[in-house]
Amino acid sequence: MSKFNFSERVLAIDTAPLSGDKLLRPGIGTLEQLRACCEQLIKDGIIDKVVDINYSQTYHDQVYTKHFGSPIRKTHNYKGYPILGTIFHIESAKSDYMLHYDSDMLLHQQPNYSWIDEGIKLLQKHPEVMAVRPLTGPPTEDGSIYQTKPYERDPEGFFKFKFFGSRVYLIDRQRFDKLLPLNVLWRSYNNEILNNLPTKIKTILNNTTGKGNLDSWEIMVSDKLEKTSYVRAVLDSPLAWTLHPKDRSPKFIKELPEIIAKIESGSYPPEQAGHYDLLSKYWL
Repeated sequence: MSKFNFSERVLAIDTAPLSGDKLLRPGIGTLEQLRACCEQLIKDGIIDKVVDINYSQTYHDQVYTKHFGSPIRKTHNYKGYPILGTIFHIESAKSDYMLHYDSDMLLHQQPNYSWIDEGIKLLQKHPEVMAVRPLTGPPTEDGSIYQTKPYERDPEGFFKFKFFGSRVYLIDRQRFDKLLPLNVLWRSYNNEILNNLPTKIKTILNNTTGKGNLDSWEIMVSDKLEKTSYVRAVLDSPLAWTLHPKDRSPKFIKELPEIIAKIESGSYPPEQAGHYDLLSKYWL
């Protein structure tokens, strides 16, 4: 999608048992099916290699001590998202810069434009920028974006946030090391909210909440951004933008190839402009 000359394109597989709300996702395939899909991506030349996240205790302790200051036990956050896996791919990269996409992110990029090239230039020019990503959602007519987190617009072509986003980010790996160690944050659920949840979800959460329940990695990075002079940058160029689909329904999955084709061509419903999450009702 990015049309960039990467030194290496790697897909990391999380082999740990599902946890958190991932247990309730419909249509989850087997690990064998996942590996078969990954091998096909290699054959098709989409990626260069597939690696399994390293869950050895020695590695776990080593990288957690670097990133958190101590070898905490949990490998995933309260939602089942891989924290050790996130650190694994940052530490495994051999390049100066590293780009991460969550596997469900959708990207539009105009021909003859590279948001990654622009992002690297921004990182080189602005030492206060810790991470860069393209525009969040298709462009609006007035250039505004709909965000729940506060931000400032820099006249040099980007929005500045103190809140990190883990779904898409380009980082200078040496600069990211300067942010470490992160403060370990824990998540607990309000009892009133917990009691109103369906029994199946309540049981899962009861088994994973409490002191041993890690908050999200992006929240920990955001916490550190708040306490330093660093910011996250969102490019304001309308030439590249992403969408995050939350819909996992059979109808959405069936129509996903057509939706991807529209996004790649730059076509989108006018109601979608400026919104980070894909608004299914306007696409289906």
